[in-house]
Amino acid sequence: MQYEVVIGLEIHAQLKTETKIFCGCKTSFGDTANSHGCPVCLGLPGALPAMNRQAVEMAVRAGLATDCEIRDKSIFARKNYFYPDLPKGYQISQYDQPICEGGHLDIEVNGETKRLGVTRIHLEEDAGKLVHDQDIDSLFDVNRCGTPLIEIVSEPDMRSPQEAYAYLTKMKKIIQYIDVSDCNMEEGSFRCDANISLRPFGQAKLGTKRELKNMNSFSNVVKALEYEIEVQRDILDNGGKIIQETLLWDPNKNATSSMRTKEDAHDYRYFPDPDLVPLMVPDSMIESIRNSMPELPVAKEIRFAKEYNLDSEAVMILTDSITLANYFETVAKECGDSKMAASWVMGDILRILKEKQCDITDLKIRATRLADLLKLIKTDKISASAGKKVFNAIEEQDKEPSVLVDELGLAQVSDTGALEAVMVKIFAENPSEVERFKGGDKKLTAFFVGQAMKATQGKANPKEINAIIGKLLG
Repeated sequence: MQYEVVIGLEIHAQLKTETKIFCGCKTSFGDTANSHGCPVCLGLPGALPAMNRQAVEMAVRAGLATDCEIRDKSIFARKNYFYPDLPKGYQISQYDQPICEGGHLDIEVNGETKRLGVTRIHLEEDAGKLVHDQDIDSLFDVNRCGTPLIEIVSEPDMRSPQEAYAYLTKMKKIIQYIDVSDCNMEEGSFRCDANISLRPFGQAKLGTKRELKNMNSFSNVVKALEYEIEVQRDILDNGGKIIQETLLWDPNKNATSSMRTKEDAHDYRYFPDPDLVPLMVPDSMIESIRNSMPELPVAKEIRFAKEYNLDSEAVMILTDSITLANYFETVAKECGDSKMAASWVMGDILRILKEKQCDITDLKIRATRLADLLKLIKTDKISASAGKKVFNAIEEQDKEPSVLVDELGLAQVSDTGALEAVMVKIFAENPSEVERFKGGDKKLTAFFVGQAMKATQGKANPKEINAIIGKLLG
């Protein structure tokens, strides 16, 4: 039997707030265990939560970026479940009245555009962290407890792991552009749960879903979904019944394992949190946030293609992150040559970022320095090959391009008289090549240019050399 794959994703993104969602504890990652805790984090009797306005603003930004409707009134609820990593035994989340709902995201797969629904975006608190390998007992770190999250829930509109991958990459790009989360998957600030089911083609009713929990890389999401499709297909083909359950993906074994039977919403026993009043978001606040929104990825892609005359591949590379896009724009505007800027950014800048495994803001070769370097090449002050040497030296020595050109003696020689003298000597030393050139073997131009570069230690201006060859040899 032929089956249709149905996939829905739940993304948890930690918000870049300075403090937790319901208290004043810091949200910094990697600090000493249990150094950021308080009665609210620990759920002590009498401790009352207080809403973090910055988290609300960030949730609204995410909603606007995905064309959601923003509720003027939303409710926080207690999600009751056995949480060994939440001291109060329940999670404060939003259920039937989330802050954002009814949005969408357009993806491109195999050259075709598809619109995927965004069911809701709601605010909630993160759980703490259990450490299992430092003591005979499991240890608990409260630092992450109460870190603000947005949960982005898609409609079950995806029909392949590739569509899920496209959705994840585009959503991550948007979230980073609007600067509400760093989306660092290694640190757990961007996590994904995937719900997947199969149904016979043409059947309207959804099949029984299984949930793949807390995957922290997009490639693992694809592998896990592909694996689960085959598992469910085999079960159905053999007359078996899919059991609704939560699964864990083991990247070492490339297989899933059962974590627990999957709950329905009523199993969490949601009820409104009595300690938190309804969250009111006035129109004036929404409009203020809307007016402060940055240019979103799709708009930037369209503008880059038109304004800088870039092909689609270059556009996608240069807009991959907002920091890279801003870097490129600065270089392009400062040096006045978008093609040249794009070539160096996509080549040398991405190379050095990969080598150093750092952020572009950490580079010594800042955008203005690269622009100055490109201007030196464009005005024939230095050759392109010398430019590569200066580029590497900037990153090593943290100096301005012009200073390094002087210190390294890389200034290009364009003095016609001096270069003519060099060429006359080269012609005298290579009479047979001169005769062959005059006889029509114009390929020898490269030979003469090479000899000139060797004689001047790479400082000769190739354009001038070519002109002199034409002048002296015809």
